[in-house]
Amino acid sequence: MTPPTPVTADPFAPATLGPVTLRNRLIKCATFEGRTPDALVTDDLIDFHREVAAGGVGMSTVAYCAVAPEGRTDRHQIWMRPEAMDGLEQLTAAIHSEGALAAAQLGHAGAVANSVSNRKAALGPGRIPAPMGMSLTHKVDSDDIARITRNFAEAAKIAVDCGFDGLEVHCGHNYLLSSFLSPLLNHRRDGYGGSLEGRARLAREVLEAVRNAVGDQAAVWTKLNMFDGVGRPGPGRGGKPWSGFNVDAACATAQLFEADGHLDAIEPTAGSSLLNPMYLFHGDAPRKEFADAFHGPMRTGIRVGGPIFLKHYKYRDAYLLPLARELRKAVSLPLILLGGITDRASIQTALDEGFDFVAMGRALLREPDLPLSIQNDPSTVSRCVHCNLCMPSIYSTTRCPIRDGEVPDPLSPAGQRN
Repeated sequence: MTPPTPVTADPFAPATLGPVTLRNRLIKCATFEGRTPDALVTDDLIDFHREVAAGGVGMSTVAYCAVAPEGRTDRHQIWMRPEAMDGLEQLTAAIHSEGALAAAQLGHAGAVANSVSNRKAALGPGRIPAPMGMSLTHKVDSDDIARITRNFAEAAKIAVDCGFDGLEVHCGHNYLLSSFLSPLLNHRRDGYGGSLEGRARLAREVLEAVRNAVGDQAAVWTKLNMFDGVGRPGPGRGGKPWSGFNVDAACATAQLFEADGHLDAIEPTAGSSLLNPMYLFHGDAPRKEFADAFHGPMRTGIRVGGPIFLKHYKYRDAYLLPLARELRKAVSLPLILLGGITDRASIQTALDEGFDFVAMGRALLREPDLPLSIQNDPSTVSRCVHCNLCMPSIYSTTRCPIRDGEVPDPLSPAGQRN
């Protein structure tokens, strides 16, 4: 295999992603901010992204922008509709005013949706558990598939009309498109199941619809699972597949996407919001805090099942790189490396290995100005300690509890930056 070609020596130089140019190669990744209580943009959400944009990223990604009301993890999330447009326009204008571009993560939560909160059935490739609503999903039929594909296209057009420069189509974490890809979750016998080509059909049709809706008005990429965190990431023994979506299937899917020609990039990700969420995050598993974020049976269930559902994975910088390397070998599309990007060394490692952009999440919750700090002082070390206490905060207002003074800072005072 030919080694990847290094992308650039300077991650802070302008870089092109499809039809748009970012001021650098750093992207604020999609993280639900919990600042939309009425499913509409608020001043709080605008201030959040303005601060991140002012902190030096090249692009800030707004999440979660559901394409349909039943596609939200709960009713407080934005769903893309005409009533949301005024706020979305104000949001993109605020991001642009700080010199960054704005991206919208478009998705349908599928079985991860809370049917009780949404007052609509969660959807899946079949009748599978939807734990947030303590129910089973409705198996989507051909009419549902046509509507959902149309919903993605309409949401994409709304996003572009509101000033978004990039669109990330969510195909990870066992949300709807990802659940169709999973052989564990998708047992359909029609054209949307069975072989990998069948299981990838819905995602491919959605990506085509999104691209047709926006043309070259925005960059389009997908967040694609490399491994669901179920079974093992490699091939099965004796040619038999493991139960979850693995890296070999991800590489084959990425090749299908590339051949279709609708994408400007892929952002590799991992883990399952249904089955194994901590595989994406690595670091501490705050089981008590997760349980405390819920009430009733859900709280009890998390307390009892936490050690199984919220597993601990040791943190290391660029922890998704070993899997992402396989995807880098499989396709020539630009790739955005996610997972443990916290300093100049991890950024440079990604670029040296042929990744075109990097995405930051938790580190920006701790320090929104981390990109500028790294640019001004390459020896800068992130103050994120990977405690993951920010994760349970998504059910109220997504934040770093250490930054907000809710818990002691383990780096203070010796680790404080001046």
